[in-house]
Amino acid sequence: MNPNKDSTFAYQAVYRYLVELIEAASPEGEQKLPSLRQLAQRLNVSVSTTKYAYSLLEDQGRIYARPKLGYYTRAMPSALLNEGSPNLLDNVFSNARQPGMLALSSDAPAMLLSLENPLLMTERELTRQYPRSHAPLYQPFGETELRSVLADRYTRSTRCYWRAEHVYIGSDLRSVLDLSLEALKLTGTVALVESPCSWAILRQLHAAKIRVIEVPLDDDGRFDLLKVQALLQREPIALAVLSSTVNIPHGSLMPAEDKQVICRWLAERRIWLFENDCYGEFSFVPAAARYRDFADPERLLVFSTFDKIIGSEAPYGFVLSRFQGPELHRLFLERAFRLSPIRQKAIAKLYTTRRIDQHTQMLRSMLIDRMQRMKAMLHEHTEGQLRIVAPQGGAAFWIEATRPVNMRRVFERLLAKRIVIAPGEIFSQQGAWQHHLRLSYTIDWSKDITHALKMLTQAIQDEGSMAGAQLMP
Repeated sequence: MNPNKDSTFAYQAVYRYLVELIEAASPEGEQKLPSLRQLAQRLNVSVSTTKYAYSLLEDQGRIYARPKLGYYTRAMPSALLNEGSPNLLDNVFSNARQPGMLALSSDAPAMLLSLENPLLMTERELTRQYPRSHAPLYQPFGETELRSVLADRYTRSTRCYWRAEHVYIGSDLRSVLDLSLEALKLTGTVALVESPCSWAILRQLHAAKIRVIEVPLDDDGRFDLLKVQALLQREPIALAVLSSTVNIPHGSLMPAEDKQVICRWLAERRIWLFENDCYGEFSFVPAAARYRDFADPERLLVFSTFDKIIGSEAPYGFVLSRFQGPELHRLFLERAFRLSPIRQKAIAKLYTTRRIDQHTQMLRSMLIDRMQRMKAMLHEHTEGQLRIVAPQGGAAFWIEATRPVNMRRVFERLLAKRIVIAPGEIFSQQGAWQHHLRLSYTIDWSKDITHALKMLTQAIQDEGSMAGAQLMP
């Protein structure tokens, strides 16, 4: 290892080295780590750099210092499985974030290539340019520069256009969705969603006491349009939540003509369309149609977040809506988000300098490469246990077992191996998709992925054999 000593972020390389060192150690007991001086000599960096990396790990609770003895790893906690717990989503979420876990459940594109370092460098440059204010001037709807650049980016025509006052920025996606549902008086109504559906959206609708009607996607990513039409005629649907380009987490792409028909039906019934654009930039098909290309602008709200492209240093969520402005203004003023003005200005500058566009193009290419690599590994190592269809975008495969097997039980088996998958049923309020799983290819590729896939195959075989034995007389 030979990190650049002049780099401000040399400590990050040391930090990553230590994380790999810790995760390679036995999880059962504590182990002594190299001293600050030893590590500095080994990695050819300064002692202050190694000290800062150690302090980060100490703050995270992964290591601790013994006076006059040095630093030691903490024993890793066992899997947080609550046997028989109905809250499978929380089990998946909490275990995926434990140290030493190989999370095949993630779907964060920026894990492959983030813009966090350029963002922080831009933020430091802007901090020097702007005079320091004694009273932080937080903007209730978001910084004007960022709202303007988003409005310009989403404007496509004289019909599909946005202005800065149509854009609202909040602390995260959950917050802006919560305020939007309240502003549009959709709390307690009925929503139509694609199924499988993002668990985050399902949770938000549940919190707003919205009854959810799930419409399953077929293998080609299409709805049964006759069933959709019948639902719209029969049910008092007030809201439809649909993915802009690629169906997430399904990974398929609905044809433009189907989107046009659905938008016409929604407009005829004055149904609000909430377009999920979180993965809108990650279609592998060029110029893929979006719902907003055909939607009634008076009943359209687009929502997204920055972290899928930039990384966790940009967690803000945002919505665009041309109508119900006074109510959105009121609620955002009441909520009074205290978001870093400089961080927002830095994000805006990444857009205006087209750094975001260049990065997104590179990231999309990496996603395609990792998808193809994972597809080949799945065909090679899963022994026909899974039906694999290449996604047309996004960051994960939507996979079905070739014979019925409860993926919740497979998830529980794999936790003992410190591997986390996302069972299909967490993407449905009705508990559908029990024989499916979402398998990410935005993972830590330095780990032994081949071994993890073999463990997945074995867990599916074992669970299938047990289920078959229980059915025998």
